[in-house]
Amino acid sequence: MSKATITELAPAASKSMQTLDDLLIRSKNPSSITHLRPLARSLLFAELSMIAYLPEPEVIKAAHILGFDNVIYYDRDGSQAYSFINETDHVIACRGTEPNEWNDVRADLDAATAVAETIGRVHRGFKREVDDIWPILEQSLKSNDKTLWFTGHSLGGAMATICAGRCMLSHIKSNPTQIYTFGSPRVGDKRYINFVKVDHVRWVHNNDIVPKVPPAWLGYRHTGDEHYLDSEGKLRKLNLIQRRKDAWKGFVSGIKNRSIDHFEDHIIDRYVDHIYFEALSSGDLDPK
Repeated sequence: MSKATITELAPAASKSMQTLDDLLIRSKNPSSITHLRPLARSLLFAELSMIAYLPEPEVIKAAHILGFDNVIYYDRDGSQAYSFINETDHVIACRGTEPNEWNDVRADLDAATAVAETIGRVHRGFKREVDDIWPILEQSLKSNDKTLWFTGHSLGGAMATICAGRCMLSHIKSNPTQIYTFGSPRVGDKRYINFVKVDHVRWVHNNDIVPKVPPAWLGYRHTGDEHYLDSEGKLRKLNLIQRRKDAWKGFVSGIKNRSIDHFEDHIIDRYVDHIYFEALSSGDLDPK
C-alpha cells in the first residue's frame, strides 16, 4: 500500500544533512509577491524551485531567508512538492526530476498521452505523478485563503502546470494567480492547453533539451508566455532564424567548454543566475 505524507516543518527541524553554502539566495523578503516587479517575481520563483531539491531541513532554512515562515512538505510514492506560506501568499513548488528516483525517471520516459481531468490529453507520466500527490495537496489547499501560486523546474514545472489546472475543478476556493516554470517540458495537446487558462510565465534557456520534449509531432504543445534566455543568458525575443543561430552559438560554446550545452542549459542554478542579472540590470530588484 502506498504511503502519503504531509509534514509541517518548523524552524527547529532536525540537524542539517547538507548546507546552503553552494547556493546564493538573492531575492528580497517580499511583503507580498503581487507587489514584486516582473523579473524580481521570476527570480523568487526560480529560487523556490531550486531550493525544493534540497533536503527538508535545508529547505526550511532557505525558505526563512525568503520570508516564508510556514513550510509544508508533501510526498507520495516519490511525487513531491512544498508549500511555502507567508502572511499574504501560498506558493506550491513541485520538485523536479531526481536521477536516483525511479518514479521521476519513469514519469519522464512515459510519453504516451492520457485523458486529462479537464479537456484534451496530457502526458501520461506527468499525469501519474500528479495523480499520486494531488489528493493530499488538494486537501491541504481547501483551507487556503491566501494568494495562490505554482512553480517548478523540469518535471516539477509539468506537475505545477497540471496541478494549477486541476484547481479549477476542485473544491479549492482560491484559484492560482500565476504559474512560473523553468525548463518545463510540453504537458498536453492543443485542446488541453486552450482549456486551462492560467497565466503562465514559462522560462526557457537556449539549448535546454527538456522544453523540446515530448516532440510537437506527437501532438504536444507548450502553454504560457515564453521568456527566452539566449546563449549568453540574456532575456531576448528572437524569431525562428535568430533562435537557430543562437542555438548553434550555444552548442559551439559548449563544445569549447567541453560540456553538452543541451544538458548544462537545463540546470536550475543557471536559470537563477541569468534571471538575477536580468532583474538587477533592469532595476526590478530596486525597492518600489
